[in-house]
Amino acid sequence: MSFSRLVRFVPKGDDSKVLIGEPIDSQVDVGAAVRKGGDVEVNVYSGTSVLDAGSPTGNKAIIGRILSPVTAQEAGTIRCIGLNYKKHAEEAKMSIPEIPTLFLKPATALADPYPAPTPIPKHTIESDSADYESELAIIIGKDCKNVSEAEALDYVLGYTASNDISSRASQFAQTQWCYSKGFDGSCPIGPVLVSKEVIGDVGGLKVRGLKNGKVVQESPLTDLIFSVQEIISFLSQGTTLPKGTVIITGTPAGVGFAKNPKELLHDGDEFVVEILPHIGSLYNIMKNEQ
Repeated sequence: MSFSRLVRFVPKGDDSKVLIGEPIDSQVDVGAAVRKGGDVEVNVYSGTSVLDAGSPTGNKAIIGRILSPVTAQEAGTIRCIGLNYKKHAEEAKMSIPEIPTLFLKPATALADPYPAPTPIPKHTIESDSADYESELAIIIGKDCKNVSEAEALDYVLGYTASNDISSRASQFAQTQWCYSKGFDGSCPIGPVLVSKEVIGDVGGLKVRGLKNGKVVQESPLTDLIFSVQEIISFLSQGTTLPKGTVIITGTPAGVGFAKNPKELLHDGDEFVVEILPHIGSLYNIMKNEQ
């Protein structure tokens, strides 16, 4: 299968379909264009999943709603790496880890980009502790177990953006992070899946987080402590990473709880994870759980 950027979407004017395709404009920031109400035209592929996208059909469609590149069923348990940027470890006043720090999010945490709302759970509203984390996500393209670092990229299908929504009150009350980061809808990803061939060295990417238009996170991926290859090799030891697995790779400095004053998330806030070039902007509009 050959592709540059794939988007999974519901076409404009037909909510009964879910399509896979490649944006016709190779330079368009799909997330930003849809957020602004623009029409993004897509070459439709024959497959029903980015894991088996098939080939171009010759048909075209306009994006109505962007969906997460993979489904919750395809993603399964989401693997998450904590404290993986040097400057973030420093702002959190924590030691640089010697091996990757792993926590898990359930499949129910996976969520779509805007216009789907991103929920703030009720108990997080009460504690005023909802926080953002801008992250690069890896999508595994074939079952992966006991691979070396040299082999690791052979198992990567592509990359997208993620927001690791977290409850800091719950996180700091426990020694493990799965509960505080595993709520329904706490892992929106998108807007597009970009092939590993297009991305090449992820060190050439730059990630930014913007809250209501204000830049709150900004870092090159050269600040990563553990590389994509190291992460995949480590996670695959003794454990199968099935095709479709989502791995989020950590967040740079600038998270809300570390700022003075704090920059936490509230109902109606817009948060954007921007990864350039190629991936574009993942938009999330926060909504209090009722």
